[in-house]
Amino acid sequence: MIQLQDVTKSFGEKTLLEHVTWQVGDRDRVGLCGPNGAGKTTLLKMLAGFDEPDGGVIQKPNALTFGYLPQDGLSHSGRTITDEASLALKPLLDLKAEMHDLEARLGDPAMNELEHDALLHRYSDVQDQFHLGDGYQIELKVATVLRGLGFEPEMHDQLTDHLSGGWQMRLALAKLLLSAPDLLLLDEPTNHLDLDARNWLEEYLVAYPRSVILVSHDRYFLDAVVTHIADLSLRTITDYHCNYSRYLEERDARLERLRDSKRRQDEEVQRVEDFINRFRYQATKAAQVQSRIKMLEKVVRIEVPPERKRIHFQFPASAKSGRLVQELKGVRKAYGSATEPGQKNNVVLDQVDLHIERGDRIALVGHNGAGKSTMMRMLSGEETPDSGERNEGHQVVMQYFAQDEATRLDPTLTVYETLSDGSPNHMVPAIRNILGGFLFSGDDVYKKAGVLSGGERTRLAVARMLLRPSNTLLLDEPTNHLDIDSKEVLLEALADYGGTLIFVSHDRYFVEKLATKIVEVGNGKAILYPGTYESYLWSKEQGARPALEGAKGATSASVPKGKSSAPMAPVAPAPSAPSYEARKKETVDKRKRERAFKALRDRVTALEARIAEREKAIKDVEAKMSAPEFYTDHEGSKPVLAQHQVLMWEVGELLSQWEMLQGEAEQFADLQNS
Repeated sequence: MIQLQDVTKSFGEKTLLEHVTWQVGDRDRVGLCGPNGAGKTTLLKMLAGFDEPDGGVIQKPNALTFGYLPQDGLSHSGRTITDEASLALKPLLDLKAEMHDLEARLGDPAMNELEHDALLHRYSDVQDQFHLGDGYQIELKVATVLRGLGFEPEMHDQLTDHLSGGWQMRLALAKLLLSAPDLLLLDEPTNHLDLDARNWLEEYLVAYPRSVILVSHDRYFLDAVVTHIADLSLRTITDYHCNYSRYLEERDARLERLRDSKRRQDEEVQRVEDFINRFRYQATKAAQVQSRIKMLEKVVRIEVPPERKRIHFQFPASAKSGRLVQELKGVRKAYGSATEPGQKNNVVLDQVDLHIERGDRIALVGHNGAGKSTMMRMLSGEETPDSGERNEGHQVVMQYFAQDEATRLDPTLTVYETLSDGSPNHMVPAIRNILGGFLFSGDDVYKKAGVLSGGERTRLAVARMLLRPSNTLLLDEPTNHLDIDSKEVLLEALADYGGTLIFVSHDRYFVEKLATKIVEVGNGKAILYPGTYESYLWSKEQGARPALEGAKGATSASVPKGKSSAPMAPVAPAPSAPSYEARKKETVDKRKRERAFKALRDRVTALEARIAEREKAIKDVEAKMSAPEFYTDHEGSKPVLAQHQVLMWEVGELLSQWEMLQGEAEQFADLQNS
């Protein structure tokens, strides 16, 4: 489909690509990976024709169509969202307009027969083209893509002038998908998408019948979508025909082999240089010395990328909070101007109850605008509810990372000073390592925070958070603008965090690895789902299935309110074979169910291990309590009795969770076997 032949590209003294030959085939879905600054965005621009190589050629068929989505910077105005998205189907819209024009002209009684026949033939041709292009489905296609990317139906008639930057980029992506080019070039397409929209885009690209090249820092998205990885590093491109997780393993193994080869080459070069230096001035060895000098000149030195230091970090210690961390009771929050006395237009939270205990790891999910950030501000105490109660537990030391945390940095402090200011003294030696893990190295640490880019400020704000002691963390999209390696540093630190964690993230891998409970925020409510994100998706699917199954043969009116229903198709005389799209969807659904079942079993196994651990601790405490002299020391027995009580409560709670998840796992197994 498209091929690079001996391509070279440089910026100043930095060479990004050097004599690169590479190709992309039809229906390939390529994940373009590599370190920051390696040239991934530049390569996409060259493939799209917006930039030219310094040397070599990029060959592509004349009829090739492509669509390029940059990271940001696109905007639209002057039209409604639906009209703007429909422009992606302009050839079909032009045919539709011509059909209407021909229909009007054919209705003219004064037209002579010869001209009428010519117009009739033209009308027939245009109508055939319109039908073959699926023109009668324009409105459905546009509505489907807009809805998948998070544009609710009530937004479709809004003017694009009022959309934020993130929604503008969503609209640009919608137009790109609707145009269905032969080659999709996507630079961080998930940056502005919530989890639901990412899941939809993931399935859309998996079924996309043409080629896709994308750059993404979302590990789960890459694993689900791409058929192979193109690694851009050391001025060349190396192909790995696997998903992202497998690529990491194969890349590390390849780099290890490369380092071994370089080590052996360096040893051999050093041996030859020692010989030359030793016998350079001996006439009897002159021929041998010259021979070895020429041999060294012909050696092609093996080059390996610098080994990135792995950062493993633990949060500074903090006092333990009480069992109850926070509780919301009947909380209501609304925004906007009043339409009635005491009322506001936009009710975000309505009679919300939420109970958070020590050790909970809760992910807040929901579409953009559902109220996740409002909930986080409510939990942090930055906003007060219009009604209801917010109760904070004993000895809670809270740290809140807001979406706009980067704007709260002191612009007069350097990068290093930003981290050292307010950090415990014993954490100061770790500052350099932390900064390196978030891509601040060398003289970068002496830059003022005020001159950093938006992404750099976000990385610095996340790094600062890691150095401050707390037992409760509230994180609102901390992974924005982080590359995959920086996300891994944060993920490992949070995985080892011993306190309570409540967070919002649109990174599926991040949510899946951390969350043990999911709270779905939307329609003014906050609904708790125990288990991982996969378990949450499975629970949602199971909740919808009985209603849909019970509606067989019924009209769409019998589907419960809140469930979408397609128009009933006429009954066919005989069942036909499922389409490719149907088979693809069935495969995707099956994989999701299998992952959900595995996540449930893993959660059950982990709970069983924790229950066994707590029960052993209870036995040890009870052994102390059974000693004859135990109760004679009244003051000394109090902490042991308190410990026993806490352990009993924890076992009770863990058993309750285990019973719930075990029931779900058994129900899932029954459905799989039926």
